Amino acid sequence: MAYKTFVFFNCDADKSEASMNIFYNNALYGNSLVSRGNLLNKVMAELDAGRIKIADADIKKVQSLIIKGDPVAASEFMQYGAIREFEIQ
Repeated sequence: MAYKTFVFFNCDADKSEASMNIFYNNALYGNSLVSRGNLLNKVMAELDAGRIKIADADIKKVQSLIIKGDPVAASEFMQYGAIREFEIQ
């Protein structure tokens, strides 16, 4: 059985995979509510530090997608940041 896991990446404006460094962003976040909360905390910390950008009008969308929806879809509202999904076997 495979389990979903999510990784937050700092990246370039184009979200190219070459700019996503697993050795820099190496925390895995599971699919539980607690893990999704930790992922949201990471995204908000990156926003507060100025390493990513999210328009004020989109912050609630990002929060909702990470906690209740598809965290990967939250990437659409981030600049210089992305969330990718991986499977753990």
